[in-house]
Formats: sequence, C-alpha cells, structure tokens
Amino acid sequence: MTQYLDFEKPLSEVEGKAEELRAMARSDSKVDVEKEAAQLDVKAREMLSNLYKNLTPWQKAQVARHGERPHCKHYIDALFTDWTPLAGDRNFADDHAVMGGLARLDGRPVMVIGHEKGHDTRTRIERNFGMARPEGYRKAIRLMGMADRFGLPVVTLIDTPGAYPGKGAEERGQSEAIARSTQTCLSLGVPLVSVVIGEGGSGGAVAFATANRVAMLEHSIYSVISPEGCASILWKDSEKMREAAEALRLTAQDLLKLGVIDRIVKEPRGGAHRKADMAIASVGTALGEMLTEFDGLDANAIRLDRREKFLSMGAKGLAA
Repeated sequence: MTQYLDFEKPLSEVEGKAEELRAMARSDSKVDVEKEAAQLDVKAREMLSNLYKNLTPWQKAQVARHGERPHCKHYIDALFTDWTPLAGDRNFADDHAVMGGLARLDGRPVMVIGHEKGHDTRTRIERNFGMARPEGYRKAIRLMGMADRFGLPVVTLIDTPGAYPGKGAEERGQSEAIARSTQTCLSLGVPLVSVVIGEGGSGGAVAFATANRVAMLEHSIYSVISPEGCASILWKDSEKMREAAEALRLTAQDLLKLGVIDRIVKEPRGGAHRKADMAIASVGTALGEMLTEFDGLDANAIRLDRREKFLSMGAKGLAA
C-alpha cells in the first residue's frame, strides 16, 4: 500500500477512488467501472506529474525521507555481484548503521560503503535509523584503507540524517572519527565516487562523500543540518522548517549550481519510492560512468583531481 506524503493528499483521493471502483467490480462481476477507473488513472498520472514538477525544498526533504524509498541494501542487492560484507572497526564493535564490503559493479571489483536506515521498525532500530556511531566511521576508514592497498575503487551510498549525537558516541570520539574518515577520503589513491540516495546530513554524510565525484538523486537532499534543526537554532521554532529548507539550499538542483555536486540522477515520476527498480538502475548507470572517468589515471592524478574539486567548490555559484 502506497504511503502518501502530506502534499500528495489530493492524489491519494483520486487513486483511492479508482481502487474502490475496481474493488467494487471484483466483488460484483456485473458492475463495469473500468472506463471510469481508467479516467481516474489518467487524472492521477497528470496530478502526479504536476505535483513533482515544482517541488519546494521542504517537499523534497519529505520525499528524500520517504519510508518506501530504496535504501543502501536495496542498491547493493540489485547492482552489485559477489557481495562480501565486512564487519567491525577492530576496536569497539560493528555499527549496523554502516554497511560495507567487497563486491563487483558490472564486473569491476570495488569496495562499497553506505548508510543503511532499515525498512521496518525492527530493522530501523537495529540500524539506528542510519545514524552512525564512531565505530561506523572507523569501519569505513578500515575498508577504505583496504581498498587503497588493493587498488579497488570505492563507492559510497549516502543516506543519513546525520551522525548519532548520543552521549556514548561523543565519549568514544564521534568528531574525531568523522574527521579521520573525511581525511581518509581525501588521501585515497583510488577513485572514490558517491551518490546521495536519500538524506545527506551534516558531517555524517561528508565523511563518506568527500569524493572525486558526487551525484545526487533528483529528490534527495544534502545539507549542513536538517531543516528542523536549522529552524530550532535560527528561529527557536522547529515548525519553521519550510523556511529553513529554502535557506539551506539543500536540493540537488541548488547544489549542482554551486558546484558542490557533479551530477543529478533523474528519478522516476513520483519519486524513487514509486519505481524503485528504475531509480536503482539509474544510479548504477551513473556509478559506472563516474568510475570510467578515472580509468588509466595513477594515484597522484586521482588525488589531485579530488583536491582541485574541493578547492574550487563554490566558485561556480559565486561567479553566477
């Protein structure tokens, strides 16, 4: 059953009416409602297209957080073969908010690392809603170091509201772990490509996305803080999240103009949650194309490319 967002309420009424008519026909074979139901289907498709044509930043934030949106595990299962998960930071524990391991993308050996939010109550609690603790970032550091030693490109899938801010995480060095993960990203002599598949929240996202190439799904978000957190700080009122979302410039379209990301991956009409297979396939194509850009380059050239990317970040937006 489709989960409708607040701004999709008119659409839910139309689609619900079409389903009611078809249910009526299933219970009484003498009732012919297909023509009327088909007309409602056409109306619903037009409404869906119009709704998603000009989403506000806050509406995009809602889409990025949709519970049925494909998560890291879905992408790994669909796009990668020979998946071999690797666990633990060799110091404290294994953080289930971070998935990582060896795999092949279109036959190319890679190291895959990503945030996993979970898909139901049990797995969301197990995965801590995609909010990594220090051991999650230290696991990522370990896997990136392994990839560098064996000459394997690194693929990261970003989907987190931010790093976990709990007392235990702070005691175990959350800030230091995030900083070292970011440092490791910058030092790699192998290509690092990232895709923001949902939320890219604060340093928790940057720690995986300090990459040679960063892509975002069309309706994903990437920001220094959540709209609610920003509103609480600036206006002392978390209900001003709509205004905060506008001010944060967190959409893929804004970030491409600013030069923070390198490309936008188009989503199916109505968002990735409506046709997950299509969205996943588009991400797979983008990953393959981004990795191909670095074929034949040595470690120094790859590091220089990444360095120049971040030194010039924002210049495009300032020039405009």
